[in-house]
Amino acid sequence: METSKTLPPITRITKYTLIDEVQQRSFVVMFVFCAICVFLVRGCYQGNYMVNGQALDAGTIVRTLSKATFHVIGAGVMVIAALLSMRIFRRDRNEGMQSCILSKPIARWQYVMGKILGLWSISALFMFTLHSIVFLITSINLQVFMPEYFVASLLCSINLLFVVIAVLLLSLLMPDIVAFLCVLGVGIVGFVADGIAAASNSQIAQSIVQQSATSPQSELTWWKILYYFWPKLLGVQQLASTLIEREAFHGFGSLYPLINIIIYCLILGVLLFKRFGNEDIV
Repeated sequence: METSKTLPPITRITKYTLIDEVQQRSFVVMFVFCAICVFLVRGCYQGNYMVNGQALDAGTIVRTLSKATFHVIGAGVMVIAALLSMRIFRRDRNEGMQSCILSKPIARWQYVMGKILGLWSISALFMFTLHSIVFLITSINLQVFMPEYFVASLLCSINLLFVVIAVLLLSLLMPDIVAFLCVLGVGIVGFVADGIAAASNSQIAQSIVQQSATSPQSELTWWKILYYFWPKLLGVQQLASTLIEREAFHGFGSLYPLINIIIYCLILGVLLFKRFGNEDIV
C-alpha cells in the first residue's frame, strides 16, 4: 500500500524531467550534433586495413573501431549528463517549480529521486541511441551484427548515474559550473591514472623499473591506495567493452570497477538526500 502511494509522485517527476529536458533547445542541438558526428564515422568502416602485410577481416575491423567509438561516446555522454544535471535544481527553484511540487503531499526524497531517475534515463537513452547508430552502421556496411554492443551500453550507464548524483550533490554545495568542473576533474584524473597504471604494468615498463631499482619498493603506497579508491569510471567502460570483443572476465579484479562505482553511487546518494533535506525551499 505504501509503495503504491510512493511510486506515482516519483514517476510523475521523472516523466516531467524527461519531457522538460527534451524540450530544451540546447539538448536538441547537442543530440543532433553528436548523432551527425557518430554517423560520419561510417567512413572508417569502409576500405581495406593491412597489418604486417596481412589484410584484416571485417570482424576484426568492426570490433576494434566499435570499441574505440564506444569509449568516445561513453566519455562524451558523461560530460553531457553533467551539463544537464548541474542546473536542474537552480532552474526549478528560479522558475518556482520546486516550491510548487513540494507544496503538495510529495516528500523531498521523492522529488530528488524523480530528478535522479529522469536525468539518468535521458542520459542513458542519449548514449543508447548513439550506440545504436554504431550498431546499424556495422550491421549495414559490413554485415557484422553485435547485439552485445547494447548490453555493454546498458552496463556503461552506471557511470551516468554516478555523474548525475555527484553533480546534483555538488550543485547544492557550490556554484553550478564549479560542480560540473569538479566532476569533470574526477573523471579526467581517473582516466589519466588508469592510463598510467596500464602503462606501468606493461612488460617494457616493468623491465625498466627492475633494472633501475636499487632497493625493494614497498608494496603498498599512498598512490596505490588513492588509485584503488578513486572512482573507476574508465574501469567500468573497459569492463563493458570486453563484451564487444567477447573477452572473458578475470575474477574479482574485472568486476571491481563496477562495484566501486555502485558503492560511490550509494554513498553520494545518501549524502544528496540528506543535504537536500536541509535546503531552504523558497
